[in-house]
Amino acid sequence: MRIVDAMSRLALVTGASTGIGRATAFHLAGLGYHVLAGVRNPADAPDGIEPLQLDVTSEADVAAAAERVGRGLHVLVNNAGIAVSGPVEVVPVEEWRRQLEVNLLGQIAVTQALLPALLEARGRVINMSSIGGRVANPLFGPYSASKFGLEAFSDALRREVGPHGVRVVSIEPGGIATPIWGKGMDDARRITAGMSPEQEKRYAGVVAGVTKIVERLAKDGLPPEAVAEAVGRAVTARRPRARYVVGRDAKVQAIAARLLPDRVMDALIRRATT
Repeated sequence: MRIVDAMSRLALVTGASTGIGRATAFHLAGLGYHVLAGVRNPADAPDGIEPLQLDVTSEADVAAAAERVGRGLHVLVNNAGIAVSGPVEVVPVEEWRRQLEVNLLGQIAVTQALLPALLEARGRVINMSSIGGRVANPLFGPYSASKFGLEAFSDALRREVGPHGVRVVSIEPGGIATPIWGKGMDDARRITAGMSPEQEKRYAGVVAGVTKIVERLAKDGLPPEAVAEAVGRAVTARRPRARYVVGRDAKVQAIAARLLPDRVMDALIRRATT
């Protein structure tokens, strides 16, 4: 496979303080890119990587990032994200807004601000989606809503700027051992603590089942470096795919979602989560 020369090119990775973002920043630096690590606290940037204070929900931070980047940006990795979870009935609307603000609207804001520089460099936009952007599992309604939206954003952007030399790619990991799971379950416990007795009875089984799955993924999921390697392939391939699915579990779900009727998918998911 022919690859493009990465030497001295500029890349920006949002959400680079931990997990996939941190691993991706290191991986791109290893490929020869000068990496800007977008972090809310510059002290949390990976060692040896240039820190860039960037809260994707802050207009001032986004504008400052665009000023730092200047005219040419070769890679933007939209990775910053959170995971809000809980039953649709229970999750407050303000939590849905917070989920969408970080995982979707923040990515759009960053991309809009940096798109002139990406067009100038004929660069790459790598959006960190999820298999949850194809399959919405119980208790992950807010998270999947944000990732389904990110998939739509990626498709539209790819078709708009592809003719102008900018490639847009979605990365769709499955279970990855990152801190987002622990943080998400802390949020879920906080949210579900306010359930009424009727709601507790209604959702006790699925909450217990999903909690076990998440705990297993946090422990036994693929390392973040597996996703970083997929980002590297998307960045260096001359003709990158529109989507890269990462992990056996994600690939199985993607195939099942494409081939199985909704009623069968519903039954399989219910069996796995209760």
